[in-house]
Amino acid sequence: MIPVTEFRQFSEQQPAFRVLKPWWDVFTDYLSVAMLMIGVFGCTLQVMQDKIICLPKRVQPAQNHSSISNVSQAIASTTPLPPPKPSPANPTTVEMKGLKTDLDLQQYSFINQMCYERALHWYAKYFPYLVLIHTLVFMLCSNFWFKFPGSSSKIEHFISILGKCFDSPWTTRALSEVSGEDSEEKDNRKNNLNRSNTTQSGPEGSLVNSQSLKSIPEKFVVDKATAGALDKKEGEQAKALFEKVKKFRIHVEEGDILYAMYVRQTVLKVIKFLIIIAYNSALVSKVQFTVDCNVDIQDMTGYKNFSCNHTMAHLFSKLSFCYLCFVSIYGLTCLYTLYWLFYRSLREYSFEYVRQETGIDDIPDVKNDFAFMLHMIDQYDPLYSKRFAVFLSEVSENKLKQLNLNNEWTPDKLRQKLQTNAHNRLELPLIMLSGLPDTVFEITELQSLKLEIIKNVMIPATIAQLDNLQELSLHQCSVKIHSAALSFLKENLKVLSVKFDDIRELPPWMYGLRNLEELYLVGSLSHDISKNITLESLRDLKSLKILSIKSNVSKIPQAVVDVSSHLQKMCIHNDGTKLVMLNNLKKMTNLTELELVHCDLERIPHAVFSLLSLQELDLKENNLKSIEEIVSFQHLRKLTVLKLWHNGITYIPEHIKKLTSLERLSFCHNKIEVLPSHLFLCNKIRYLDLSYNDIRFIPPEIGVLQSLQYFSITCNKVESLPDELYFCKKLKTLKIGKNSLSVLSPKIGNLLFLSYLDVKGNHFEILPPELGDCRALKRAGLVVEDALFETLPSDVREQMKAE
Repeated sequence: MIPVTEFRQFSEQQPAFRVLKPWWDVFTDYLSVAMLMIGVFGCTLQVMQDKIICLPKRVQPAQNHSSISNVSQAIASTTPLPPPKPSPANPTTVEMKGLKTDLDLQQYSFINQMCYERALHWYAKYFPYLVLIHTLVFMLCSNFWFKFPGSSSKIEHFISILGKCFDSPWTTRALSEVSGEDSEEKDNRKNNLNRSNTTQSGPEGSLVNSQSLKSIPEKFVVDKATAGALDKKEGEQAKALFEKVKKFRIHVEEGDILYAMYVRQTVLKVIKFLIIIAYNSALVSKVQFTVDCNVDIQDMTGYKNFSCNHTMAHLFSKLSFCYLCFVSIYGLTCLYTLYWLFYRSLREYSFEYVRQETGIDDIPDVKNDFAFMLHMIDQYDPLYSKRFAVFLSEVSENKLKQLNLNNEWTPDKLRQKLQTNAHNRLELPLIMLSGLPDTVFEITELQSLKLEIIKNVMIPATIAQLDNLQELSLHQCSVKIHSAALSFLKENLKVLSVKFDDIRELPPWMYGLRNLEELYLVGSLSHDISKNITLESLRDLKSLKILSIKSNVSKIPQAVVDVSSHLQKMCIHNDGTKLVMLNNLKKMTNLTELELVHCDLERIPHAVFSLLSLQELDLKENNLKSIEEIVSFQHLRKLTVLKLWHNGITYIPEHIKKLTSLERLSFCHNKIEVLPSHLFLCNKIRYLDLSYNDIRFIPPEIGVLQSLQYFSITCNKVESLPDELYFCKKLKTLKIGKNSLSVLSPKIGNLLFLSYLDVKGNHFEILPPELGDCRALKRAGLVVEDALFETLPSDVREQMKAE
């Protein structure tokens, strides 16, 4: 007998695939096994037992060729002989004798085979084989989508990821921590809610319930007490799972081959069911116990007509009826499957019930093959899709990243990164992290927080612990903020710096920081005036005093005009884009500092001359060649700092003498060849930078600048220095390097406060020993060739080297 285990390979799949087998597939698999047993049993009987037994119908040979005599002879031949009489010797023994056919065993076997092939109906002969073949086809159809290359790869990958997601420690932790409640708390809350509903009206009761549901996401914070429950290895595995799920989702949602394959195999099973029912119902009556056989083998056996007995007819008849019953149930189940396939939208899957149950509101709905597999899993156990959904949620992923971040960046490690920034504040720079560690908010001494190239930053309410925080820098960061954190920043934040690639990346909450004093914006805007995307109104920033925009604007944004009345310093760094329509500057009457850097200006804007409160003006990196308009600066009585550096200025007009209030003047990196003596009538100048020009001569009138503390003529063509320079006894920094000087006057010893001297790159052969009189000058402040330094007396060298 053929064992059923030989056919196991046709029906069995990997044990993990059972999650994609709904109850009807499992049920039809059992029906297939039952039908397979019927087929195997029938085939076994066909092999093991005789199939048919035949006996000849004896007909006497014709004597007179008369039909009447033939009939009478046939009747006589079939008339049983009278039983023999008992013999006198043994009166009780009766010898029974049958009809003699004169046939031997081989002839009977031959007759049986001939009649089996010629007389027996084909259905009666091949019924077991038909059952076996049909059943195998059913089994192949049921499992074809598990074997087809285009679908099996997706299924195997999905089952692998599903098992890891189900067993991941992060899944259980995320579900419990997102909900923020354990089972006992849920039961208690449920009981309390039920008791309160009995005393409240319907609308009030629903309000309480809705509030409790809304509070669920707020509980989604890192619990420090349980932060170590998930070790580093488990955290990395969970992180890898999130990436796998993302890539798998993108891959699977592109098509619907799994759905199409399952529908086709189900339709094929229904068609096959209808065919089997049709022809089996019509032919089951052909299985008969007795069969008449008429074969022309008289020359071999002496007989032509035979009466045969199909030995398995009765059993096959019962098996066929049983088989028809199984096929009918199988077909009805397949029809139900088709109804389920076409009645429901299986290429769309919603996690609505999971979102309601877990409180994770951002689980996305899926489609196509991804949705179909999740529908199939729900038939096995909805818990699988619930636990799998954890890895589709950005909230859950961010929670895991947050936990890993907190484990990696401990407070002690963060304190090692503290440094003092340009505003003399204690700053913590965090660059290219996967998020913002919650441990940051344990460093209460923090004054400035700098976040650079960090995606999906969430500023929680715990930022309120940083009582000293005054400055926040966001460089290429997408930031979300908790409502409580926003309230804290509105009251405490003084300085905000934002670097962006798109103006839409600007945090909308920055427009409500009412106590903000300094705002620095760095990013790209449209330089087309007609298409320029302006900032939102800054008029609510009542305390804003400093505004810096480093961009490519073609005009001053309207948002800047909104704060013009109380703005004190404005900086526009335009990266070479021409800045036009500067009439709005006239409205900034309280402006004390103005920087228009790299704005492609060819003239000093006339609107600047209306800023009577202006104290500092910086026009760096423009295309200024002539500055005749400088005469209008005489109306700016408070102007003390003028920077016209990095331009193409060829000369300084005599009108500069009218700027008597100037204290800092920079003409470096221009094309000036001659210094007018009128320049030195600005006798309040403390800082004068004339480096990187083509100057050949320094007028002796420089001695008038008795307040001069900084003087630089580096990288010019000066051949000698006037002795009057050394009358400027307050000089602290003197830069005369990279010129054509050959002698350094001994009068340099008059500069008692000199602490920095650059003479490198000239033609000096010796340094005057009077440098020793400059008691504030040390070796670190003397920029000179080593060989030239050795020309100084040893005591002077030792004095300079001494701390």
